[in-house]
Amino acid sequence: MNHWPFIIAAYALTALGTLGVSWTSWRAMRSAEARADALRKEH
Repeated sequence: MNHWPFIIAAYALTALGTLGVSWTSWRAMRSAEARADALRKEH
C-alpha cells in the first residue's frame, strides 16, 4: 500500500487548518482594532 496519499492529505489538512486559523485571527484583530479606534475617537 502506498502511504504518500495519506501524507499529502495530512499536510493539506494541516495547511488548510493553519490558513483558517490565521484568517480567523486576522479578522478578529481587525475587528478589535476598529473597536479600539472607535473608543479612542469618543474621547
